[in-house]
Order: sequence, then C-alpha cells, then structure tokens
Amino acid sequence: MATVDLEKRRLTGLRSFAIKQALAQLDADRPGFKPEALVVLFCAYEEEGNIGHVLDKMPATVNGEPFTALVVVDGGSDRTAEICRTYPDVVVIEFPTNLGHGVALQVGYRFCIDRGAKYIVTVDADGQNDPVEIPELLTPLLKDEADFVVASRRLGVDNTSDRFRKVGVNFFSFVMNRMTGSHMTDTSNGFRALRVTMMADVIDRLEQEQYQTAELLITCLKRGWRVSEVPTNWYPRHSGTTKKGKNWLFGFRYTRVVFTTWWRER
Repeated sequence: MATVDLEKRRLTGLRSFAIKQALAQLDADRPGFKPEALVVLFCAYEEEGNIGHVLDKMPATVNGEPFTALVVVDGGSDRTAEICRTYPDVVVIEFPTNLGHGVALQVGYRFCIDRGAKYIVTVDADGQNDPVEIPELLTPLLKDEADFVVASRRLGVDNTSDRFRKVGVNFFSFVMNRMTGSHMTDTSNGFRALRVTMMADVIDRLEQEQYQTAELLITCLKRGWRVSEVPTNWYPRHSGTTKKGKNWLFGFRYTRVVFTTWWRER
C-alpha cells in the first residue's frame, strides 16, 4: 500500500509540475490576459490535421459578442500547438507531455473560473462539431433555462457510420437516465455549453483523466444543476482516427467511469 501511495504522489506531483509549466508559459506569452465572458474551449492531442480546419470555421463573434478561443494542447509530438499559434486571437495552453483529455478539460475549466469567464462551450478538435451551432447551445443558458446544455446527435443528425458507437450512445443514455432520473438522449457528447458558476461548484469533484463527459454530467445532475439538450449535426472526423481506442475498450472504460461516478455521487 505504501508503494502505491508513493507512486500516486509522484504522478500527482509530475502532473502538477507540467500544468504549472504550461500556465507559466501562457502568462509569459500573454501577461495579465483576461478572457471574454464566453470561452470556446478545445482540447487537442495530436490534431495537426484537424485543428486548423476547425479554427477556420469559428465565427468572428457569437450572437454579436466577442469570445475567447482557448486551445489546451495535451502534449504530443506533432504541430498542433504551432498551428494554433498562427491564429493571433487563439489562446494556447500547451502541456509539455500528454496528461489526458480529462486533465486538459479541467485545466481549461479552472482557467475560466479563475479569470472571470461566465460561459464555456467545449468543442471537439477533430471536426465532428460545427461551431456555427454555438449560439443554439448558448441560448438556454442566456435565457436562464439551464446551467448545462448538451448537444444531442439523436435529436439532430448523426452523419457518422459507426453502428457500434450509435448503439453505445443509446445504451449509455438509458443507463445514465436510470441512475439520475433524467431524460437525456445523448450523454456522451463533448459538444456542450456550461455556466461557469456551475463548473466552480463541481470542479473539485472531477477525477477522471479520460472519459470525463460522463463524470461531469452525472455529477452535475446529482448536485441539482439544470441540464438540457439541443439538436446537433454530428460529423465524421475531418481526418485521422479516434484516439479513444477500439470500440470494446472505449465501451468498457466508459462503463467503468459511469458506475464509479454514480457510486461516488449517489
């Protein structure tokens, strides 16, 4: 047990060091930077073939208001960070090593909390989401009808062809609805809009280094925050292959996150 605890402390310390190094670089690049009320957050790991395509599709404003585009580059050995920095309005937090998608999201969330943002929209860096739909995601927040808005490919149009993943979306939605008493149609979608005050309430409860979508949704539902959905168009990756692993492995790991989070928050 002592050996396990020592290993855990060592890994925690290394992760903390890597995050501090990344944030120090951001402060050196943009001293005193303060984001707009809306932050559009991307987490990217070796997406050099996709990130430029996604950033090119970003609108100039959202509902006529400026926003901050923040990309957390989760390590990697390709040109993802370099490409992002060619866009002068894009803010980059670059990890020196890969820490996991969930960690990258948490760093982005804390950036928004600590620096006074009001809303966060998370967008996949692989081209599966259309940034044109961001205003629709934000509408329930701006009308104070919800605190957490999830894009639903089942309410909209799923343009992908992976039948196993489509079955998985239905299955996990059914399981999580039974666990939480909700009526969601797409509980594994990373395209979403969040109120920062809600995120400040749940951020310290998030533990997952990967597959954090389920953990965040279950935690928010169990703590009484208002969650709603809007239809979305879901597209295949612009290029490359998924980094979530084979379907069976992704399903196993996602199931584990769902049940461990539910047990913790019950």
